[in-house]
Amino acid sequence: MATTPARTHRRIAALAIFAGALLLVIGVRFIIVPESAARTFGLTSALTGRELHYVVGLRDLWLALLALAFAVFAEWRALALWLLIGVLVCWGDAAVVAAYGGPPLAIAFHVGSGVFCLLVGLAAWRAHAHAQARGATAAAPAADRNAP
Repeated sequence: MATTPARTHRRIAALAIFAGALLLVIGVRFIIVPESAARTFGLTSALTGRELHYVVGLRDLWLALLALAFAVFAEWRALALWLLIGVLVCWGDAAVVAAYGGPPLAIAFHVGSGVFCLLVGLAAWRAHAHAQARGATAAAPAADRNAP
């Protein structure tokens, strides 16, 4: 059975919502338990204040809300750009963690997150191209639920 565009769009939206929800949790952790979040992130050095934690937490909350909004409103091009730019952030994070002696598992997490963003970003770009080819600006996930 062939995958329909509606089913594909729902899958992309679900994966992007998962990514956004994960960033939301990470952001909240940086605000509530910054030291533990920093260790999980892979930064093992002692920090002098909490300003870095709050900045990272707020950044992740903002990015999470963007990903969630792009997915919910089926803004495939915006979602693709968000994810594809996120590849650079994930791999940059991996480089910072590696440069400061972070644990291999944390480095692998950041690299893997970049790969995830790359794959889902390319899928979202294809969804955008498909929507453009049909003459639609976006195919809303709610409308897709009624599709076969």
